[in-house]
Amino acid sequence: MKSPRGTRIRSVVTALALVAAPGAVVVGTAGDAFAVTKISHATATSMFRDVGITWSSSGNCSNRNVATCTSFDQLNLSTAQGAQTLKRASGCALNITGGTETGHASGTYSHWNGYKLDFGKSTCVTNYIKNSFTYIGLRGDGAAQWRSGSGNVYADEGNHWDVTYYNCGGC
Repeated sequence: MKSPRGTRIRSVVTALALVAAPGAVVVGTAGDAFAVTKISHATATSMFRDVGITWSSSGNCSNRNVATCTSFDQLNLSTAQGAQTLKRASGCALNITGGTETGHASGTYSHWNGYKLDFGKSTCVTNYIKNSFTYIGLRGDGAAQWRSGSGNVYADEGNHWDVTYYNCGGC
C-alpha cells in the first residue's frame, strides 16, 4: 500500500511529464520517470539578465559543442530558476562561468544534461553558501559540498562553485 504522500508525488510527477518538453526524461531517486523542461540559450540569458546575473567564457562564445564557450542551450528551466533564486536570496554578484557546454564530467545530473552551473568565486557567494547551507562532506574528487534546504548541492571546486540543481530552490 502506498502512502498518501507517495501517491500525491506520483500524481505531480505524472502531471509534469505531460506538460514538459518531449524527450526530456529523467529518472528520480525512487525510480519514477519524470520530464524536465529544457530552455534555449536566449531564454536563459534573458532570465539571468532579468536578475542581474552575468556570464563569461574563456573563449568569448556560447557554442555548446566548444569546451571554452559558456552555453545555456538545453539548460533545465529549474536550473535557471535556481540560479535566479540564489541571486535573489544571497544578494551577491553572480557570474556564471560554466553551463551546458562540452568538457565537463558526464553523468545523469551533469552540465551537459542541464543540471549544473559553475559560478565564479567571490567572498559574498562563498560566505552565503557556507553560512546558509549544510556541509555534507567531500565529493569523490575531494570537493567540499554543501546542501541547500531544497536539496541542491554546492561543491567548492577551488576557483569556482559547481552547483547541481535538482529543483529551482524554492522559486
